[in-house]
Amino acid sequence: MKLRNTLAAAALAILASVAPAFAARTDIRIGLVLEPAALDPTTTAGAATKEVTYQNIFEGLTQIDQNGAVQPALATSWTISPDNLTYTFTLAPNVKFHDGTPFAADDVKFSIERIIAPDSTNSQKDLYAGVIDSVTVIDPLTVEIKLKAPSGNFLFDLGRGAAIIVSPKTEANNATHPIGTGPFRFVQWDKGSRVVLERNPDYWGKPVALDKATFVFIGDPATAVSALLAGDVDGFNNFAAPEAVDIFKANPQFTVAVGTTEGETLLATNNKRKPFDDLRVRQAIAHAINRQELIEGAGHGFGVPIGSHFAPHNPYYIDLTNTYPFDPAEGKRLLAEAGFPNGFSTTIKLPPVPYARLGGQILAQQLAAIGIKAQLINVEWAQWLTDVYTNHDFDLTVISHVEPFDIGIYADPNYYFGYDDPEFQAIIAKLNATTDDAQRKDLAQQAQRRLAEQAVNGYLFELAQVGVWNSKVQGYWLNAPIEGMVLRDIHWVD
Repeated sequence: MKLRNTLAAAALAILASVAPAFAARTDIRIGLVLEPAALDPTTTAGAATKEVTYQNIFEGLTQIDQNGAVQPALATSWTISPDNLTYTFTLAPNVKFHDGTPFAADDVKFSIERIIAPDSTNSQKDLYAGVIDSVTVIDPLTVEIKLKAPSGNFLFDLGRGAAIIVSPKTEANNATHPIGTGPFRFVQWDKGSRVVLERNPDYWGKPVALDKATFVFIGDPATAVSALLAGDVDGFNNFAAPEAVDIFKANPQFTVAVGTTEGETLLATNNKRKPFDDLRVRQAIAHAINRQELIEGAGHGFGVPIGSHFAPHNPYYIDLTNTYPFDPAEGKRLLAEAGFPNGFSTTIKLPPVPYARLGGQILAQQLAAIGIKAQLINVEWAQWLTDVYTNHDFDLTVISHVEPFDIGIYADPNYYFGYDDPEFQAIIAKLNATTDDAQRKDLAQQAQRRLAEQAVNGYLFELAQVGVWNSKVQGYWLNAPIEGMVLRDIHWVD
């Protein structure tokens, strides 16, 4: 018997030594609420495009890390002149675009000049066109950018999705077949269903763990829950059904990761359209808003109240939620003063994200309490981009603006809010030209106060990032300091 046990143990040891180990998975399926309208982040507004492409397919001279800090990317280092007007970038060597074309300084010059060109359709053109004076190629791996005035945000802005570097050979087709320099290359886009990426075997930087990543578009909350439970997707960085989070908290097969975003959730207002061009009407709407009710109902308890267009975790933030406290009686008084003693009718266009659809219902009830009858109009994402963002054909809408430090959008009178205020524009001009941190903080707070006092939009809450993931997936970002579903560090553990 002793001999038999010894032989059995030896046999098991031999089998263990030759049996193949189960390797960790190298593919992942990630659920996204919205499908991109296109895959070129330089010409398409909205976070959906950047979630697929940012730091995955495309890269910039700099990149933003998960802590919101600027890091080298295609530019491995840089120097800044004493007057803060000239930036000289040293580029990474041996970089190729996904089609095999070598990357060099000429591509940087082309990409930056494309952004600031008079006919540019870049979604963030104003961040660059008013700042950059010239781009000069020094040699194939050195490029010089001169500014019109010092800019405290310049290196950060170069790390945004709107400033990625593209190839002159392929930029015209990036909307449907994106070609960049990133760690993943585009494989296919099945409209209405998914986008598939695969590892770039010729990537110049740190190798990634994943061989394949599939973004699956699931906007319906119930379908999102079912897809996770069935294993059809491996995770969401922004879960479509926060009301169902407790189901996953109680299941050891999943990890619930709650972080912060740069997403200011707004009842965005068309300031150029009557009666919203009247400050008293906007103030009345501000008094009608019960933020905590919205956080509980639309955010299912996730979110932080805001009183202006600024993220609460930013060191420049000030709490302005009491500028117009919840006071329906005061809202009615202001409407009567503005000539609407019996209220008026309006519309709220709602994109297909849960916080907007649910938030719209709650806001309609809150506005009704002061006499504003709001018709809810559900629109798909592409239609929202066309009707609201591009054509400014709306009264009110509910949306989260997820780009970091984007308070400067209010300085553009042609932006879809239609807010044209020389006082605010002067504040932002000073902010953009200031590098001293204490002065920047003061100016940023002046800007926040001006927006709050003017009730430009209804400021609701800062959107939380509620992720639900297979518990064996690691390396995703807890917080979202910039728009993107960055894949480079994601991996599976046994």
